[in-house]
Amino acid sequence: METAKPVPGTTPPPPGRTGRGLSPLQTFLRFLLVGSTLTAVLVMVTSKQTKLVPVPALGIRARLPAKFTNSPALIYLVVALSVACLYAIISLLASLLLLRKPALKLLLLLALMDALMLGIVASATGAAGSVAYIGLKGNKHTGWGKICGTYDKFCRYIGASLAVSLVSAILLLLLTVLSILSLYRRIHY
Repeated sequence: METAKPVPGTTPPPPGRTGRGLSPLQTFLRFLLVGSTLTAVLVMVTSKQTKLVPVPALGIRARLPAKFTNSPALIYLVVALSVACLYAIISLLASLLLLRKPALKLLLLLALMDALMLGIVASATGAAGSVAYIGLKGNKHTGWGKICGTYDKFCRYIGASLAVSLVSAILLLLLTVLSILSLYRRIHY
């Protein structure tokens, strides 16, 4: 019986590599992505604080709430993270399917969607981060004062949500790289 000879010009896969489409690491990262996006959304939507704040023009103190819905950038972050969480759940199910039966088209779709979600989450995190920075430091040139001295709990929640959102963006970056590497291995081996 003859043994199969490699086709000239191609190299066989390295030992231990079967040419599978997806690694268990990607599935684990997708699971972490579900948790991080969901956590960031929950922390952001629960960030509400009401304080008595002096109103200089009227000379009185008024009860003013601070909540994420007061800022379009924070709303954008919640929407972007919600979409990313839904995508993470769907892609987690798809990755479980790919562990059993690799499919090149699904690998390509995951790689493209990972990159798209990375762009959305990174842009939303940056936009919300800039608003949070202004809330923390203020802006003397435009006359915007610091609000984190007054709304300390609100600002801590926003900061925590932004930190977890940044973790989500890093996870998406890793998933994008791993998805592209999976495609490369699948095509070249």
